[in-house]
Amino acid sequence: MTGAELPDLAEAGAVLAAEAARFASFGWMRGTSGNLSVVTGREPLRLAVTASALDKGELTAADVVLVDGEGAAVAGGRPSAEAALHARVVRLTGAGAVVHVHTVASVAMARRRPGGIVLKGLEILKGLGLPADGPEVVLPVIGNSQDMRVLGDRLAAAREPRMPAVVVAGHGLYVWGADPREARHRTEVVEWLLELELVEGPGPAGGR
Repeated sequence: MTGAELPDLAEAGAVLAAEAARFASFGWMRGTSGNLSVVTGREPLRLAVTASALDKGELTAADVVLVDGEGAAVAGGRPSAEAALHARVVRLTGAGAVVHVHTVASVAMARRRPGGIVLKGLEILKGLGLPADGPEVVLPVIGNSQDMRVLGDRLAAAREPRMPAVVVAGHGLYVWGADPREARHRTEVVEWLLELELVEGPGPAGGR
């Protein structure tokens, strides 16, 4: 499946179950945390989102909910409470898939760099479509909220167009891509960058 091919709900469920199992195997979706989505329609906007309160390492193709462009359920069970934020990311960026994982490195680095995480001079930045020897880029950090409208507004205000990701303080990491495969690759790259920053030590605080 590519970004140009929109899946039906059954195909989307199978893809999301496989992606969730992969992330869970890394320890990035512990318990029932985290959620994934893939766009299944653009006119009107529809997303398949992993169902709420399920172990992400044990999902089946049926464990997804179809939501509209505001994150409200259209078909299936109960979507993640963050489905509205997935829909907002898609509307903002034109992405075809969104990944949300709860990683230790993302939470720790948000505490260490609340103003944003500056990245430069690393070969793996090519995995985000950025030059290894280019100018610095900032991975934004935003404050958490239980109100997805508020959180979406914060994401929209802080978003760096060159960086397909944002860290939510005290919460986790959101990453997006044209399709689930690209979103997965970008998630793995961003998490690698966060882990590197974490092990290199505190350094100067405050981000930018």
